[in-house]
Amino acid sequence: MTEKKITRVMDVMTKGVITVEPTAKVSEAIKLMREKRTSSVVVERRNNDDEFGLVVVTDIAKQVLGKDLSPQRVNVYEIMSKPILTLAAEMNVVYAVRMLVRFELTRAMVVDHGRNPLGIVTLRDMVLRLEDEKTS
Repeated sequence: MTEKKITRVMDVMTKGVITVEPTAKVSEAIKLMREKRTSSVVVERRNNDDEFGLVVVTDIAKQVLGKDLSPQRVNVYEIMSKPILTLAAEMNVVYAVRMLVRFELTRAMVVDHGRNPLGIVTLRDMVLRLEDEKTS
């Protein structure tokens, strides 16, 4: 009997995490997103007992631009989601998809055993990868 290969979150994630300080202005986050061609940035922890935050393009659209606020005056900590969902790099992608769906999220940060960020994984990337594996 052939053993089915399990796809892990680490196999699908985008490696590396683009971060900003909590006190950074939203305009700085937008600039980073443009330069790095991404739609989210991780907000750094203040210390090891703190948790990471996340700012996505929709946060900026809804909480800054949609309210006619200035991105040069709003800090990322004012609009970030915190704490964010983190997934173990070794987690089976099937379970990671279930978790994101359960919490109605589109992305999560991937961490190692020491809670250090390794990358970002999106629902889109996992679903497409799982479908590719079924058809190959």
